[in-house]
Amino acid sequence: MEAAGSSSARPPRRRRPELLPPAPEVAGPSRPYMPSLCSNSKNPSAKCYGDRFIPDRSAMDMDMAYYLLTEPKKDQENDIMVSPAKEAYRRLLAEKLLGNRTRILAFRNKPPEPEGMLQQILVETQTFSQTKPTKQRRKIPKFAERTLDAPGVVDDYYLSMLDWGSKNVVSIALGNTLYLWNSSDSSTSELVTVDDDNGPITSVSWSCDGQHIAVGLNSSDIQLWDTSTSRKLRTLQGVHESRVGSLAWNSSILTTGGMDSKIVNNDVRMRSHMVQTYRGHASEVCGLRWSGSCQQLASGGDDNLVHIWDASMASSTPSLGQNGWLHRFSDHLAAVKALAWCPFQSNLLASGGGGNDGCIKFWNTHTGLCLNSVDTGAQVCALLWNKNEKELLSACAFGQKPLTLWKYPSMVKLAELEGHTSRVLCLAQSPDGSTVASVAADETLRFWNVFGTSEALKPAAKTGHAGMFNSFNHIR
Repeated sequence: MEAAGSSSARPPRRRRPELLPPAPEVAGPSRPYMPSLCSNSKNPSAKCYGDRFIPDRSAMDMDMAYYLLTEPKKDQENDIMVSPAKEAYRRLLAEKLLGNRTRILAFRNKPPEPEGMLQQILVETQTFSQTKPTKQRRKIPKFAERTLDAPGVVDDYYLSMLDWGSKNVVSIALGNTLYLWNSSDSSTSELVTVDDDNGPITSVSWSCDGQHIAVGLNSSDIQLWDTSTSRKLRTLQGVHESRVGSLAWNSSILTTGGMDSKIVNNDVRMRSHMVQTYRGHASEVCGLRWSGSCQQLASGGDDNLVHIWDASMASSTPSLGQNGWLHRFSDHLAAVKALAWCPFQSNLLASGGGGNDGCIKFWNTHTGLCLNSVDTGAQVCALLWNKNEKELLSACAFGQKPLTLWKYPSMVKLAELEGHTSRVLCLAQSPDGSTVASVAADETLRFWNVFGTSEALKPAAKTGHAGMFNSFNHIR
């Protein structure tokens, strides 16, 4: 008994615990397993920063989110029954209570408000537009600044008796005498007087250096003069068979046009000066102009034609050969003397027709097309472009206001200049492009400040006004 009792009172044997790994958490079907985005720092104050593309639940208003998700469905169901007044009231109430909140998901890092930056940009833009200087409209004088007496001027449409050199000296032919007027000091000098067998002088043209001048004569001779020493350098003979009515310089090449319908390039450096001959006109050549690039020559004639000649097409044996034209324009109905190359568009040429035509035409010398034609109603004697603005000055005959300033390309009249009482024969432009000289059959030479002064040439501070043309003088 005692043995049995002792055996029953023996304490139970303890089991040794088994070292088994803990069972991993199995993700349920409704909640996938995602690794923690928190750092493993032992610091309890460390913050958890979630991914910027994952909404932050703590920053969200769940009631507002629920309302924004369910309210559109209710609106669609009640659209038919709600009156416009109630709809407006509901929208106004939502704006006041919800503060125009439309986002359901919220993120921890909100973008900065752009209102301050945009407001600053708008203020700076408005301030800049207010402080930007506005270009003032140029005042165009309608009367000449200075008038010189020019007795004995030959009233002939086909002649070119006026030119203005690069050294600010005006040359004008009055009958058999060539006069020089220096606009810097208003001094006048006589350069040459030819005899009656050679005169009158039919054309004058300054070289590019402003020191040498070519003089065409009625006898077909061309004289070259050095104005600094008042010395004749040479006489070109045998170029034409009759009077030389037009001249144009291209570096050391002097291009001449005569009544014999020929156009000849003369290299004044050579003993045998005739280097090219252009044949295309059937009557007197009364207008010659080289383009600004000196690659194209425009010629106008009494046969109502305008030709464009390309310098690169010149023959290597020019004195014996004949060069073809690049373009031939036959739209004019009268003689063409007025020719002007545009200073701001190299392939644009303006031409003016005589009494039976009276039109100013604009040509694209690359394509050969006529861009525009304006009927002036009078004989167009000369044309000049403004070097500073898109404007064109025309000189016409038989009118009380023979000088007209046009706006290009609209061809709106900007001003009509008054003063000449007979037709204007020739125009010349000052080196700076601001002043125009005109000689007319009323035997006056007038100066007009019609084109104004370029902004680049205006002085920074103007202390006083000393006009270049302030008084009335006589050439002789």
